Parts: sequence; structure tokens; C-alpha cells
Amino acid sequence: MLKKFALILFGGYVIALTILSLINVNGLPSLGSSMDDKFYHIAAYVGFTLLCFNYLRTLSLNYKIGVTIAVGVIYGIIIEVLQNTITTLRTLDFYDVAANTIGILIGVVIIKSSKSLKLK
Repeated sequence: MLKKFALILFGGYVIALTILSLINVNGLPSLGSSMDDKFYHIAAYVGFTLLCFNYLRTLSLNYKIGVTIAVGVIYGIIIEVLQNTITTLRTLDFYDVAANTIGILIGVVIIKSSKSLKLK
């Protein structure tokens, strides 16, 4: 039951993230920085990482982390390519890929930190 719920939660998040990545989102609130877009990418991929990792709960820790990183990076690259090919409002940006990857790595740090706290 929990695995099914985790899949629904992760799948819903991926669908929402895909839609938000392919539409015009110029109306997002400003954080007061020229890098607002990158902060949004980082936050989105921290969430992606935590939900993906949770869905893979039955696998070993290191394997889950590896799969989560691979899936996140590949998904982020695919989204950037789609932005460049199927939309007129968005373009491929390698800095977005970097921000996505930073978000994934922050998510992994959160996971590893929470795991080490539970072990103590």
C-alpha cells in the first residue's frame, strides 16, 4: 500500500513538474535575484529526489541513491531538450541542467543526513 501511494505521489509530482517545465511560468514570484529561475530548479529537483528515493524504498541505500541520481539527471536533460524542441516559450539552458543536478545532490545530502541520524 505504501509503495503504491509513493508511486502515485512521485508520478503526480513528475507530471506536474513536466507541465510546469513546458509552459510559460513568467508569473512566478520574484525572489529578488537574477538567479530566481535556478533556485526554482534546485527546489523542484530536491523534491523530485526525495520522492523518487521514497518510491524506491525496497532497494539498498546506495542502489536507490544511484538510481535516483541517474533518473533525475536524465529526466532533467530530457525536459530541457523538450523545452527547446516542442515549445516556443522555453529554451534549452545548460545552467538549468546544472541547477537540476545541484538540486538532486542536495536531495541526496538530505537523504544521507536523515539516514545517519536514524542510525545513531
